[in-house]
Amino acid sequence: MLIYLNSFLPTSPSSLGNWLQKMTRVTPDFGDTLQNEAVPAVSSDVVFASSRFPSYKIGPNNQIIETMDDPKVMSMKEIVAHETAQLLDQQKRLSVRDLASKFEKGLAAAAKLSEEARLREAASLEKHVLLKKLRDALESLKGRVAGRNKDDVVEAIVMVEALAVQLTQREGELIQEKAEVKKLANFLKQASEDAKKIVDEERAFARSEIEEAKAAVQRVEEALKEHERTSQSSGKQDLEQLMKEVQEARRIKMLHQPSKVMDMEHELRALRAQLAEKSRHYLRLQKELARTKKGEDNVSQLYELEGTETLGSYLEIHPCSDHAPEVSKCSIQWYRVSSDGAKKELISGATKSVYAPEPFDVGRILQVDIISEGQQITLSTTGPIDPAAGLGTYIEALVRKHDTEFTVVVTQMNGLHHPAESIHVLHVGKMRMKLCKGKTTIAKEYYSSSMQLCGVRGGGNAVAQALFWQPKQGRSFVLAFESERERNAAIMLARRFAFDCNIMLAGPADRASLGT
Repeated sequence: MLIYLNSFLPTSPSSLGNWLQKMTRVTPDFGDTLQNEAVPAVSSDVVFASSRFPSYKIGPNNQIIETMDDPKVMSMKEIVAHETAQLLDQQKRLSVRDLASKFEKGLAAAAKLSEEARLREAASLEKHVLLKKLRDALESLKGRVAGRNKDDVVEAIVMVEALAVQLTQREGELIQEKAEVKKLANFLKQASEDAKKIVDEERAFARSEIEEAKAAVQRVEEALKEHERTSQSSGKQDLEQLMKEVQEARRIKMLHQPSKVMDMEHELRALRAQLAEKSRHYLRLQKELARTKKGEDNVSQLYELEGTETLGSYLEIHPCSDHAPEVSKCSIQWYRVSSDGAKKELISGATKSVYAPEPFDVGRILQVDIISEGQQITLSTTGPIDPAAGLGTYIEALVRKHDTEFTVVVTQMNGLHHPAESIHVLHVGKMRMKLCKGKTTIAKEYYSSSMQLCGVRGGGNAVAQALFWQPKQGRSFVLAFESERERNAAIMLARRFAFDCNIMLAGPADRASLGT
């Protein structure tokens, strides 16, 4: 090896210094070449400031200083610490899977870094060997030169020894960095194992949740199936019940064919007509019997009361003698008399030959005074007015409703004939009454002491279907209903609701007599 080096050493002392300076410049290039050949590419996760041996130059007082190619660059130790801090900072923000992947990458980078440090240690050893051989060659040359050349060789030996010292310091730093890298590798390995453990725990927890979710879904499916079975069974029962009802409806329809229903209606009408005729005949016989007992046969024969003495009908004065004056020329006044005859009440406005009993007249005797040519004739019903059959049950059903509607026709308004006679709707509510035509409200008033309601006192043969309603002072209506039952139901229902509001709803001049 010495023979090989002697072949390259200069022979003249003047060129020895130039050769040494060239050697100091060649040494970094040699280290760079060795580094590039021996060390593989570093991972992208770890960045180094420089991958070559540092270059040196001679400063003042023959001091060897390191040249700085770049401004401020981070050392490998700072870079590794920075990467570790970033990993720890991102640990809270990364998912478990990403954290494990990151730690595995860091572990691989640490392994590469350890391998790189090992290769650099080998290169440093080769540099030590080279410097030792160079120093030995210079020592050998020192013994063969003299004078100024010898001083140059001594200076070169000093420079080589300084390079050896700095190389030794660099090796110490490399050894420290290697220890730190090993410590970092162990930390990353432990962190990777912890991350894997966390991943396993999270995977087990996720699997348990998935199993619980599957169990919950299975329970829901079973509940849905059970509900479906229950629905099918209940639906089958409902279908069977519906089929039974349809069969029953068909049976009823077969029993009540339209022709049979019409025949039954005709029979009912005929029976009602016969019953009314027999009732009139019975009343006539009762009246004749009463006149015979009183001995007023010659006077009472002039007029008589015709009609059924029940609520829903009407009574009419008829002459029964050719010598009787015309009823239209007579003065007429109707009265209510208690069943025992102790109390007699004048019915205000009842001055016509026709009068339809209203609900107030039920249980009382109706009496009428006929005055003609200074002679007064008094007629009365044979007994108290009877209530209408089934009306009480109908009223009890209507009371349960908040509002009941009746279809009516306005025949008079404020005492004047109403020519239109269009269809209106009368609302009887728990707190008020309202008359409407379509969406237009004609009258609407709460129950009060100024409101009046009663049957129409006088008129034609439709008087039993009409009532008089005064919502407030200065406004009144005469309303015609579809039937006598509807008219009496409206009167009784309104009076019942008004009574619940502490209002006595009656006709004109009826409150005084009712209160006494």
